[in-house]
Amino acid sequence: MTEQKVTGHRILLRHRDMPDIGEFDVYTAQNGFETFKNVVTTMKPEDVKQLVLDSGLRGRGGAGFPTGRKWMFVDNNNWPHYLVVNADESEPGTFKDREIMDKNPWQFFEGIMCSAFAIGANDIYIYLRGEFWPLAKQLDEQIEKLKAEKLLGENLFGTDYSLNIYTHLGAGAYICGEETALLSSIEGFLGQPRLRPPFPPAVGLYGKPTVVNNVETLANVALILEKGADWYRSFGTPESAGTKVFSLSGRVNKPGNYELPFDATYRDLIYEYGGGIIDDRPIKGIMSAGASSSVIVATDEALDTQMSYETVRNLGADLGSASVIILDDTVDMRWLINKTIHFFKHESCGKCTPCREGNFWMQGLTDRIWAGDAEQVDVELLHDVAKNIQGKCFCALGEFSTMAVVSSIERFPEDFKV
Repeated sequence: MTEQKVTGHRILLRHRDMPDIGEFDVYTAQNGFETFKNVVTTMKPEDVKQLVLDSGLRGRGGAGFPTGRKWMFVDNNNWPHYLVVNADESEPGTFKDREIMDKNPWQFFEGIMCSAFAIGANDIYIYLRGEFWPLAKQLDEQIEKLKAEKLLGENLFGTDYSLNIYTHLGAGAYICGEETALLSSIEGFLGQPRLRPPFPPAVGLYGKPTVVNNVETLANVALILEKGADWYRSFGTPESAGTKVFSLSGRVNKPGNYELPFDATYRDLIYEYGGGIIDDRPIKGIMSAGASSSVIVATDEALDTQMSYETVRNLGADLGSASVIILDDTVDMRWLINKTIHFFKHESCGKCTPCREGNFWMQGLTDRIWAGDAEQVDVELLHDVAKNIQGKCFCALGEFSTMAVVSSIERFPEDFKV
């Protein structure tokens, strides 16, 4: 990996190379929305899906599922179809989607518009986290600009295709980052997950076929369609194509968003881009996916591991949304899990017993452990409670709540000696 390869071919954070790309005239001068016009006037939806599948684009919201494959699951015997953009971005340590929408909005819009055509949707809903009021206002104004430029509305470019975009603000609930809870929230119900199957591509928003994709995922689409699948696959690894925006935070000198190909390593991210550890202290652990991460022991092997979907799993963790939180030797893992459990206990929707009751018990135990009022049996009980939550919850939140707990106790036992 070279600096030129990374910065010279930014796909998502192009505003860093072209600061005025957020201006409509500047974006259109770079052939902006020509891809959308070409897609609508010359391509078939199935061809768009296939090209995106061939590119190797995977979902950037956390699961890493092949995007084109997800689109192909949409039920074409049931109409209308909807595209829902997950812009909830509620994972602690994740702040990439906001930058894309704020600084490179037109590429984001063109990506979601091409994606809507691919799945046969005439309506797009952008679901924004409740704190994004100023951003929602900005997006609404930009939607009106697209309408004025006849890029949204009826019979686009003289075809039968019509498209509209709407924004929808949540109320600040972490659970609404889960796609079915998000759909329930749009419909006006409690933000709680639904039983699956059926999955949203068959029965989603208002009971109709729906694709839910993350902001970062869809922001790739227009350039993939413009430049081709082979161009996109020239970045990253065979199984994790393209680039990824890594939200770096924690005990580093230069926290922020960094767009790197998937073959970059944790050492590259932390030391070359993040400026190393504060006060040059030893690095202790890596949370690869925000608060919902298993904690990786920061060995030389881990630091030299590529940050791809397949290789991070070799470290006993998941890449997730790539909200990378760095821990140095000043971080007590008892404090860390106490913080994560307070978050998950507060954000649990309460629908299922293992998550609702399990997080209540884990909070009480972590409070005692961090306060120094616990015995070794409490640490063992905490580990047992967490393990008994795993695999038994209605959605992933309960599972996520246990990740830091189990991995910290197992991988950093010295921090839990009472």
